[in-house]
Amino acid sequence: MPNDLIENEMKKEKVLDEGPFYHGTRVALKVGDLLTAGFNSNYRPEIVMNHIYFTALPNGAGLAASLAKGEGLERVYIIEPTGSFENDPNVTDKKFPGNPTRSYRSSEPLKIIGELTEWKRLTAEELREWQEKLANIKGEIIN
Repeated sequence: MPNDLIENEMKKEKVLDEGPFYHGTRVALKVGDLLTAGFNSNYRPEIVMNHIYFTALPNGAGLAASLAKGEGLERVYIIEPTGSFENDPNVTDKKFPGNPTRSYRSSEPLKIIGELTEWKRLTAEELREWQEKLANIKGEIIN
């Protein structure tokens, strides 16, 4: 196999997901803004996160927006990673074999390139159930 074909095949193997990608939050942002690491975890507020998390599933980002701290509206942003990213080790293989949630994290900023207005929103009962599940999670966050 010629060297350029081998190199292209190696690049393909490194691509975790081609997106599009989404981030759910309650913070009002605009196109061009950057999301960065360094904020308290929504799930363990005593932990300052070293990564910013995102998903390739709009409904997954919607779930994150529903569970996010704050009083703002639930928002799902279409984002673009500005650097390298990895599978989210908090769910990948630890809770779900492989990466069926298509969840990722990066220590580099995520650039807002748009906002999604439609996704499957949780009912009040579903939100309560998720909040209870999260309150009872044991184990550490891989930061």
